[in-house]
Amino acid sequence: MKEDNALTDLAYAMGSAPGGAAGGDVSFLIMMAVIFCIFYFLLIRPQQKKQKELKEMLANLNHGDVVMTSGGIHGKIAALTGDVVTLEVADKVRVKVSRGFIAAVLEKAGKE
Repeated sequence: MKEDNALTDLAYAMGSAPGGAAGGDVSFLIMMAVIFCIFYFLLIRPQQKKQKELKEMLANLNHGDVVMTSGGIHGKIAALTGDVVTLEVADKVRVKVSRGFIAAVLEKAGKE
């Protein structure tokens, strides 16, 4: 019998109070809100800003810009049609790539 009492005492000690602690729920919610804010300001917001800048850069591509693709190919824009960009990578050598694969504009074309 002593063993049974010891086990039930141990089970009660490990469990929560019979009525539940309301303070534990509030502190958990506050902690989760703080974690969400940290994730938002350190991960989500900078990623959204980067995507916006990339979208703006792709929309402002012009004939004559020197660009780099995500595969590392450098070329000068020879033609733009919808989602396809024709790059001139050497004299009379042209490559068609999707607009989404342009990673960076290395040099903007001068105004003519």
